Amino acid sequence: MASISFRDVHKRYGSGAGANPVIHGVSAEIADGEFVVIVGPSGCGKSTLLRMVAGLEAISGGEIAIGPRVVNDLEPPERDIAMVFQNYALYPHFNVFDNMAYGLRIRKVPEAEVKARVEKAAATLELTGLLQRKPRQLSGGQRQRVAMGRAIVRQPQVFLFDEPLSNLDAKLRAQTRLEIQKLHRELGVTSLIVTHDQVEAMTLAQRMIVMNAGRIEQIGTPEEVYQRPATTFVAGFIGSPPMNLLEGHADGTRFTVGGHAVPLPCAAPRAGALLLGVRPEHLELDAAGGWPLRVETVEMLGAERLVHGDVAGAALTLRIDATLAAPRAGDTLRLRVPAERLHWFDVDGGRRIA
Repeated sequence: MASISFRDVHKRYGSGAGANPVIHGVSAEIADGEFVVIVGPSGCGKSTLLRMVAGLEAISGGEIAIGPRVVNDLEPPERDIAMVFQNYALYPHFNVFDNMAYGLRIRKVPEAEVKARVEKAAATLELTGLLQRKPRQLSGGQRQRVAMGRAIVRQPQVFLFDEPLSNLDAKLRAQTRLEIQKLHRELGVTSLIVTHDQVEAMTLAQRMIVMNAGRIEQIGTPEEVYQRPATTFVAGFIGSPPMNLLEGHADGTRFTVGGHAVPLPCAAPRAGALLLGVRPEHLELDAAGGWPLRVETVEMLGAERLVHGDVAGAALTLRIDATLAAPRAGDTLRLRVPAERLHWFDVDGGRRIA
């Protein structure tokens, strides 16, 4: 096993004045045996970063190290990594056993060891009864497990996963997330996974790297990123539904939005133009007073409801328990916000204010 280090990593396509920079000085440390998820919207550079670790993309600047070795100029087979792709990348004419064994055979591993490794990985992934089937005879979840098994038998220093669950339906995604977590607990191999799905990131990661436009917005545990987002981008990306963000003017315990002042449970960190953030699940109904939310629509989501409306012209979403009476469009609800649930950000740049 090995650590992974990103040291001021840059990536540009093209050269000279027409170059297109896509990764802008990424630096991060992933510890030996750690499970880290890179999450962000499409086009933020997360897959490009993963492919640079794998050696499938050249680095334009900086260094990537796997363990003590800088791997910038090493070919993929020399990096001692195994990669699981989004589209499984199985050989259709091979059965499951041969798909998992292929990488070992081209490395001239003795056949007895090949058989032992494949059977052990198949048992771990509950594929033992499927070893003679062809990929076309498998479900999407089974194909993904075969792809993971092919990576396991390599016994690499690092596992790389590129959107491994995106082709699965919701039920299979949840099941495969559990399998990946179990696999990491058993093997303890340093793992780096890329996804655009913040639910996958929150449930899988020991730590998360949140990326936006080729830059790192925040690195932290899922709890840290959720509870103390470093920027308005992170606040809006992590959490479902996203954090409410209201732009207004703070003055002590008053916050003016769209010309209307709403009360605060405690004084703002400073006076002036600020962004106030509060998550939908942290707003509380308070018949005695508080923020007036004019209801526009209500979504029923089984155990909970999402109430969408506006406060002084600013859009706001409230999450309530489905056992409560459903409000109707046009109703006005009164809300309170616990002081410890408020988040404050700069209007310029969107950085968190302590």
